[in-house]
Amino acid sequence: QVRLVESGGGLVQAGGSLRLSCAASGNAFSIDIMAWYRQAPGKQRELVAKITSDGNANSADAVKGRFTISRDDANNTTYLQMNSLKPEDTAVYYCTVVLTDGAPYWGQGTQVTVSS
Repeated sequence: QVRLVESGGGLVQAGGSLRLSCAASGNAFSIDIMAWYRQAPGKQRELVAKITSDGNANSADAVKGRFTISRDDANNTTYLQMNSLKPEDTAVYYCTVVLTDGAPYWGQGTQVTVSS
């Protein structure tokens, strides 16, 4: 079992920045992929960015050049640095990890609201 605790969400004006954190505990030593998804009202959950255990990162076209995912394996934590935020980035952001055995775990979500 892995428990994920997200933090860093909130209300920000367009053009501002936020940094989301997600700390994993429990069976966290076997984490392979760490990722962030988001779900806006009335829309499907979508992948924002992911990073593998060897540091290979990629992100969705909608956030390329603005969002950066990183991970600190010593502390079993992943971060999502979000710059130049837009109102369309408003969503609940979810952290997820996939263990080396393929098992996925999800955080409870953190609200990000960008005002225009």
